[in-house]
Amino acid sequence: MAPPATRTATRRSGLTVDPEIVADATRLYRDLHEHPELSGMEERTAARFAAALQGIGAEVTTGIGGHGVIGVLANGVGPCVLIRAELDALPVAEQTGLPYASTATGVDADGRTVPVMHACGHDLHLAAAVGAATHLARDRGGWRGTLLILGQPAEETMRGAAALLDDGLYERFGRPDLLLAQHAAPLPAGMVAHGSGPMTAGCVTLDITVPGRGGHAATPHLCVDPVVLAATIVVQLQAVVARQVSPAEQVALTVGTLRAGHHPGVIAEYANLGVTIRALHEATLDRVVSSVTRTVRAACEAAGSPREPTIRVVSRSPSLVGDPGATAQVRAAHERMFGPERVGWWPPSLASEDFPLLTAGEIPSSYWMLGTVGPRQWRAVPGASAAEKLANLPTNHSPAFAPNIELALPAGVVALVAAAGTLLSTDPHPSAPPSPEAVPMAPGKGRIGPIERVAGTC
Repeated sequence: MAPPATRTATRRSGLTVDPEIVADATRLYRDLHEHPELSGMEERTAARFAAALQGIGAEVTTGIGGHGVIGVLANGVGPCVLIRAELDALPVAEQTGLPYASTATGVDADGRTVPVMHACGHDLHLAAAVGAATHLARDRGGWRGTLLILGQPAEETMRGAAALLDDGLYERFGRPDLLLAQHAAPLPAGMVAHGSGPMTAGCVTLDITVPGRGGHAATPHLCVDPVVLAATIVVQLQAVVARQVSPAEQVALTVGTLRAGHHPGVIAEYANLGVTIRALHEATLDRVVSSVTRTVRAACEAAGSPREPTIRVVSRSPSLVGDPGATAQVRAAHERMFGPERVGWWPPSLASEDFPLLTAGEIPSSYWMLGTVGPRQWRAVPGASAAEKLANLPTNHSPAFAPNIELALPAGVVALVAAAGTLLSTDPHPSAPPSPEAVPMAPGKGRIGPIERVAGTC
């Protein structure tokens, strides 16, 4: 049964938005949330996404760049718009208490069994993309062109977008005229937020191996202990940001993994560090990578390592800066849908995305944040201001991250349809914004403006 807030029809256009669109998308969301899969292992997720797209008449291809999925909805001659959503989840143990909470496990790249959770909202993105595609598939009279719906693998490891391009994504399915994506964020559900300038940071992921000389724990003087060496490097790397980067620049350097040895009585042969570096500007990233490389090599030389360290770039993605023209058009469309009071601005963040790679440096794109916090949770969380409340809410990647699906999913569907309509819509005169009263922030309180307005746009 559809949430009460989605049972609505638009009186201005005489068209009805089928409540089953959101109901079906909600069922898909819950299924995906309960059965998450790690990056590069999204076989079931890809199959469910592909089946949903096939069910609305899209021409679907699977196995692109790994488990990537693309659905094509062709509707006459016109521009091409691509909607991107992500397939993968994270090695996080869910603590939401939801009836459809994940108890899934997976095997990570090191062969360890780990818990798996959709802790970043990718399940919401997929369900909203299917909902938007379903609406457009049923309302072909309101738009012309081609809609591409992409399920991207391995976003969390920053490898998926590059793999899609290497597998000939645009050569096989056409080069889009506009790229669209949204991302769940701990903002009030029913609102969206756009950026001016960089929205997310560029990111470099490094795999660093420092060599030691193994031996008995009782004779450390005959060995080169890579654990002590790695610990020294971890501490020294913190000074790279603190003392080699301008305080005016936003940079985050994190040693996320450190592995060495198999027995407490044995000094290992090597240690391995996984490092991410995030910055808003490419030149800053380059400088910090150089500093990290210099620091690691100097530490190994000082420790008497028998060999040079290995420093390998695992992935790299630039900062996400939406095309100004496309962003302005999409923001205006969202203001018409939600009302300007529900469309905010998003400050630059050091979170990272590989979505910018899909632009190939020249395809216009628009990317926005989608609110996920329900009114009850927003009221209950401590804080006298919005900033204080945001600081106390579970963030993306938290084991307690749980979008208010009854509000966030319909808003996500509407946001995507509105954004696609900026290029595909045949209606040159979009209607006026709804009044604030027409767009409640909680389900079951009368009409919900965004759902009503979808049919009038596409």
